[in-house]
This record gives sequence, structure tokens and C-alpha cells, in this order.
Amino acid sequence: MNLPLFIAKRYLISKKSHNAINIISGISVAGICIGTMALVIVLSAFNGLTDLVQSLNNSFDADIEITIKQGKTFDPNASIFQKILKSENIAHYTEVMEGNALLKYDDKQSIATIKGVSAGFQEMSRFDTLVREGDFNISKNNIVIGRGVSYILQTRPNDLSSLISIYAPKRGKITSMNPEDGLNEMKAYPAGVFSINDELDNYIILDIARARTLLDYTTEVTSLEIGVKKGTDGEKFRNEIINLLGGNYEVKSREQQNSLLYKTMQSEKLWTFIILMFILIIATFNVIGSLTMLIIEKKKDITILNNMGADIKLIRKIFLVEGILITCIGAILGLTLGLLICWVQIQFGVITMSEGYVVNAYPVQVKTSDILMIIFAVLTIGFLASWYPVRIFTKKHLAV
Repeated sequence: MNLPLFIAKRYLISKKSHNAINIISGISVAGICIGTMALVIVLSAFNGLTDLVQSLNNSFDADIEITIKQGKTFDPNASIFQKILKSENIAHYTEVMEGNALLKYDDKQSIATIKGVSAGFQEMSRFDTLVREGDFNISKNNIVIGRGVSYILQTRPNDLSSLISIYAPKRGKITSMNPEDGLNEMKAYPAGVFSINDELDNYIILDIARARTLLDYTTEVTSLEIGVKKGTDGEKFRNEIINLLGGNYEVKSREQQNSLLYKTMQSEKLWTFIILMFILIIATFNVIGSLTMLIIEKKKDITILNNMGADIKLIRKIFLVEGILITCIGAILGLTLGLLICWVQIQFGVITMSEGYVVNAYPVQVKTSDILMIIFAVLTIGFLASWYPVRIFTKKHLAV
């Protein structure tokens, strides 16, 4: 029989002579429970938001993006690119032409980034899932505009009266004194409105042929976007492309295209975890108080145990196990409640988002790695909070 565990359970469960110790023990369990529950819920909410942001950006950014280091455009018809695009690792690819333009509708104006794409863009990105109003249609004179631009211009999808004028500067030397002679103009209808985030909602999607005409290009592209097949090692394939192209081109993965965003989300999650851990540490002070009062109350019991042959190591182990039991009970309750709340949110979407958001309910995702990290952190803090009073106060107050 495990004697320290048996006695510790008796001290924890049985009625103590002083009700204050019962209350403090209950507060200790509740504090650890609430701290653990908060960690589960907040980290799972961060996971949900991170996955949502990543999924939205995944529809706009390709698995691999190729751009040129020096200059702005390059010719995708070169033999080296044709060799790459014929690789069996590629599921889809699209040619891209990007540039800045001025949009005008009635008396309203807005600067936006135009993104001309070839035929494989929709199939590769499933961009149509991001269209909130109208349809994804970039054929003929149709364009799809970001919500930010649509809000400024006050346009309406599929309204034939919403004819937008798009202006871009001509390339080369302009000799005319008339500023309008230095601009290319294009008329277009907004077929749909998409929404991702504030930065990307300033984009306009259109056919690459029209984008090239507006920006004064012929067959050039500003980038090639590649979607790899499922089961393909994307990083290995990216390195193969780098070796083929040499040092004149940038070949970026999706994470590298949004490195600042990914680092920001990871750091926010880390600092949130650290702040909640500090709150949990403060909550474990109740464990120190509970064990200290229990040691003082059980002084006679300890003397009896000592007379029966129990040494100081055994006595300290009893109270250490007591503190660990308090920590484990609080941690188990906190994990159970936290996971239950997350499950309810995932299944029923109790906490909803305001109208106009991409999702109706607040996204939540529970990760096993987070749960294991929480368990390790809570048990470590609980052990240290138990070890300190047992080590210090048994030596200070008890003559054992």
C-alpha cells in the first residue's frame, strides 16, 4: 500500500477540524480549475482563428510562388519554366500580372492593386468560396473586387450601371502635355465582391490578358503561382525549383509569402499562454496557503507518525502528495470543462460573429499538442507550489 497517498487522500477528503482549511483547499482546486480551463479555451480559440486566417490566405496565395529578384516581370514561356510547369508534382498553376491602378466610379475614386490571373486560378485556389456578393466571373469585361474597394466606390455586383473606369500609367516615355495621354483606360463591370482581410480586400481580380493590356505588357508575368498535388513534399519540390532556376528568382512557400502574419500569430499565442500561466501561478498561491495551514493543523499527527518510525522524508512526501492531488483534481476539472465548452462551441456555435464576417460562429480548434503542453505546465507549477511549503514549513514549524 502506498502510505503517503493513502494518508494524503484521507487529509484531502475527510473533514478537517478547521473549516477554513476546507475552504482554502476548495479555493485552490477552483483556482487551478479556472486557470486550466482558460488555457484550454483561449488556446483553442487562437487555433481556430489561426486556421481561419490561413484558410482564407490559402485561397489567395499559392503553395509555391515564383518571382524575379531583379526587375518586376519575366517571360513564363522560357524553356526552364515550361520544364517546371510540366512536372508531375504540379496539380494547377496560374500566370499572374499585378500592378497598381486608379478606379473611378461616378465621383468616387480608389487606388487598388489589380491581379490578372490565367484560367487555372479558380480551380487552384477555390477563390469563388470567398465571394460574398455576386459571382466569381472574370470573363469578358467582368472583374471581381475586394470589399474595401467596393465600399469606397459604392458599387453593386452584376449591375450594368456600375461601369467602373480603371486607369494605369503607360510604360515608356510620354511626350504629350496632357496627363490623360499618359494613362491606359479600361471599363469593367463588378461581377462579384470578395472578402479576406483589410489588406487583401484592396485587390481586384481580372483576366490576365486584360491586365497585361492595361499595364502595357504582352506575355510577361510578375509571378507564377503553383498548386502542388496532394501527397507531394512541397518543401522538397520547392528546393528542386530553386536548383533549376538558380539565384535570379525567389521561390517562396505559402508560409514564406506570409511570414510576418504567421510569426505574429505564433507570438500572440505564445504571449497569451505566458500571461495565463502567470495568472495560474498566482492561483497556486492558494495551494501554498492550504498546505501550510494543513501542516500546522496536523502537527500532532506528524508527531505520532514520527514516534511510530516515520522519518521526515515520508512526512514531507505525504504533504507533497496532498498538494499534487489538489493540482491534479483542479487540472482534470479544468480540462474537462474547457474541452466541454470548446465542444459545445464547435457543435452548436453558441458564440456568434457579427454580420458580415466570413464565418457565422467563433472558430475553435482543439489541438492535442496544446492539451499536453497545458497538462505539463499545470502539473509543474502545482508540484513547485507544493514542494515549497512542504520543504520550508515542515523544517520551520515542526520538530521532527
